[in-house]
Amino acid sequence: MNVLVTGGAGFIGSHLVEALLAGGHGVKALDDLSTGSLDNLAAVADRDGFRFVRDSVCNESTMTALVDRCDVVFHLAAAVGVQLIVDYPVRTIETNIHGSEVVLSLANKFGRKIVVASTSEVYGKNTKIPFNEDDDSTLGSTRFTRWSYACSKMVDEFLALAYHEQYGLETVICRLFNTVGPRQTGAYGMVVPRFVRRALAGETIEIYGTGEQSRCFCNVADVVDALMKLIECDEAVGKVVNIGTDESITIDALADKVIEMTGSSSRKRRLSYEEAYGRPFDDMLIRVPDLTRIRRLIGFEPRIALDETLRQVIDFEKSRM
Repeated sequence: MNVLVTGGAGFIGSHLVEALLAGGHGVKALDDLSTGSLDNLAAVADRDGFRFVRDSVCNESTMTALVDRCDVVFHLAAAVGVQLIVDYPVRTIETNIHGSEVVLSLANKFGRKIVVASTSEVYGKNTKIPFNEDDDSTLGSTRFTRWSYACSKMVDEFLALAYHEQYGLETVICRLFNTVGPRQTGAYGMVVPRFVRRALAGETIEIYGTGEQSRCFCNVADVVDALMKLIECDEAVGKVVNIGTDESITIDALADKVIEMTGSSSRKRRLSYEEAYGRPFDDMLIRVPDLTRIRRLIGFEPRIALDETLRQVIDFEKSRM
């Protein structure tokens, strides 16, 4: 296939590009490099069948030419990371909503199958664990900017499903839970690379909130494998699908594990959310995916345990240092 990956120079996007090229597909990666990096694509920059385009997903003329020449689209381009969302809420909303409007409209115009990357954030403060794809969303007040990201991705989902229902567009919506691995940056609030970098430097590891909030961290290789199988799965068309692992760990325990695995002398320090972000902040205590649907559709099971994932991140960060 000829594949278009928006956000192709990002953390997940670059791993997807590599896997698609390894599978023999032609790949075009579009990224405006606002949060992505060409370093992420260094290993494939000169590969036959690969082309990188630096531009915004909101540029309709560029996107028209790219979608016209591809067979399928993986739409990963988005404003991501809690810190980025808190600091730049306008950019978050405009990029996520308008970018998806452009991509979905063109995918429909040219009849291209599309995978739309969404997020577990859409479940909000729902306390029904694990999160099933058809569960209600419970979001906080609009005065907390972090919910603008969840709302923008919900609009993306509504629009993708509307194109499927009204026009028959082949679309699959993937709700990604916490995805981690090499190349992820901690600059925008991602907790694992932030903890690892501080531990390797012997600096204090700052834990936001109580540290009792828990998350399920899935290796990027498992996520990419699922994305590639889902675009080939006819039964997944028109559905929302969770992707992640259902093994959870508290943020406090994660910090302890990182300190132990790096042999660090770092100490832990707890910050209130207001200290960390400079404004009131709303969070959820627990986030666990129900994987029943993805197991039925493609037989998905995460293969890489958290300890191995952390080892990969540690080795990557050591190489950068």
